[in-house]
Order: sequence, then C-alpha cells, then structure tokens
Amino acid sequence: MPRRSSKPRRLIADGRVYLWTLRHRHRMLDSGRFADCCDTLTLYPQPTGTGGPVHIVFADGPGRYVGGAPMGSGDVGYIQGGSLNLHEPGAARALLDAASARGWQPEQRAVEVDGWSLLEAAVALRAGNTGPAGS
Repeated sequence: MPRRSSKPRRLIADGRVYLWTLRHRHRMLDSGRFADCCDTLTLYPQPTGTGGPVHIVFADGPGRYVGGAPMGSGDVGYIQGGSLNLHEPGAARALLDAASARGWQPEQRAVEVDGWSLLEAAVALRAGNTGPAGS
C-alpha cells in the first residue's frame, strides 16, 4: 500500500528524532497556468515541545525551478546548477545538516529559512563532497 503523502515521515539525525513533511502551494492564473510555486520542507524536532520546527522554503524565481510540470513533484533546483528531490529522505537530511551548519538548533523556536541559501551545501552533502555538518 503506498504511503500517504500528507503523513509526516520520520528521520533520525545525530540521535535526535524529527518528523518531516513536504508541502507545495501555488496560485492559479485566469489562463489556467500555475504561478508563484513554492515547496516547503518542514522538520519538527521530537518529542513535541522540545523545540520549534524549521521551515525550509523554496519559492520559484528566475534561474530556478520548483516541482510540478514539467519537473517532478518535489524537485527543486537551479536551471544551471544543483538540484534535489525533496521527497527523498537523504535530501531532507542534507538540508537539515546544512541548516544546522548555518546555526539552526532544534531547541529554537520555529524558524523559516530560504531553501536556496542551503541548496548548494545540501547537494554537496548528498554527493559526499564534504564531511558532516559542523566539521
């Protein structure tokens, strides 16, 4: 039976448990086309109440794309550069590590981070081009 896309997934990183979700939003133009597409990867530290979530936001814009036609769901990237599929647990982990390397701590209150500022570091982590975050 396939996994429900709206159900949070579990991720363990550095001995800490997180639940994570991926949400897509956009608006529809009168022409029927979509505009202002945005994917948000949210990681919730567990147990609940031990810190706020980090919302990693990818908004479309010049030179970059956010999932949907003709790209696949969850695909984000630069037209001429790195990309990730946000449905992949490894991509979620790499973004978590990149956010942590930039100073986000799970004990903090909820925070929103521009995903584009983390993308290249997360792509490098996925490719094994760097050591663990913070090293």
